[in-house]
Amino acid sequence: MERPAWAPRNIDISVPSVSRIYDYYLGGSHNFEVDREAARKAMEFLPGLPKIMQANRAFLRRAVRFAAAEGITQFLDIGSGIPTYGNVHEIARAAVDGARVLYVDHDPVAVAHSEAVLAGNDGADVLAADLRKPHEILSSPQLARLIDLKRPVALLLVAILHFVEDTDDPRAAVAELRDALAPGSMLVLTHASYEGIPLPEEQAGGAVGVYRDIRNPLVMRSREEIARFFEGFELVDPGLVLMPHWRPDSAPEEEDPYAFSGFAGVGRTA
Repeated sequence: MERPAWAPRNIDISVPSVSRIYDYYLGGSHNFEVDREAARKAMEFLPGLPKIMQANRAFLRRAVRFAAAEGITQFLDIGSGIPTYGNVHEIARAAVDGARVLYVDHDPVAVAHSEAVLAGNDGADVLAADLRKPHEILSSPQLARLIDLKRPVALLLVAILHFVEDTDDPRAAVAELRDALAPGSMLVLTHASYEGIPLPEEQAGGAVGVYRDIRNPLVMRSREEIARFFEGFELVDPGLVLMPHWRPDSAPEEEDPYAFSGFAGVGRTA
């Protein structure tokens, strides 16, 4: 397999990557055949996967604009993936002057691309770190340079928590991050769930199996389980809802049925 010029030397391009699969679903060009193969396999069970990812991105845009309108100028995007058009720093800057964004991902490809996209950009940076180790994020020089934890921050956990298994205690990680944030900060979250998918659970479960096979288990949680990530936050209206129902720009009934495959919510610290 030939290594493209944009691929960092230190990555194994024979192993699929969640962030490159996501890039493929969104129509990006930073993915390899091994990623496309895994994506196509998952889509045999769940053909609407690209629509689900688009619904995640659309919610992210709405939530960032909402946070900016509420006066937040600092954004911590964990599990940020490969930067695509309309990423957080672009949306935030369009909404509020001087917005500062720290992207965090543990995929070397996502980090390398972010570095390329953000070169020369003083108000945004990227950190190679893992959500499961919040201390490494909170103690990083990148965060110290960009984010003032004494002022409100929007913590973005979009389409990331469903890749953290219960054995890794994702709630403890979210709680540690929450406790580091100033009052008035926000948690912006989406999470995959069988509730809302327009297919029998057995069929959708086939796509979950593909992610398990590439050693990136996809953990489907119920609405009740997802709501527990918001402990210590007060949910803003309309609460924790299927993605197209969160402060929509257009009528949810016009959305593709697959766009409802997952929950979205925004919470605020007191």
